Amino acid sequence: MSRRGNCYDNSPMERVFRSLKTEWIPTLGYMTAQEAQRDISHYLMHRYKWIRPYQFNNGLAPAQYEKKT
Repeated sequence: MSRRGNCYDNSPMERVFRSLKTEWIPTLGYMTAQEAQRDISHYLMHRYKWIRPYQFNNGLAPAQYEKKT
């Protein structure tokens, strides 16, 4: 939870939500809640964490960066 008057508390989650909305969620939305839950869970647990490249990792996904170091 964000503390009052501290705008930096939520910035990591805002980045996740922005990426989720712009990269993954279909423009017309989902037909069922189960479909949304399945797709969003897949995005967060697989693509966002292991496949998606990050700028601060020199353009590598976290899994690739760990293998490199």
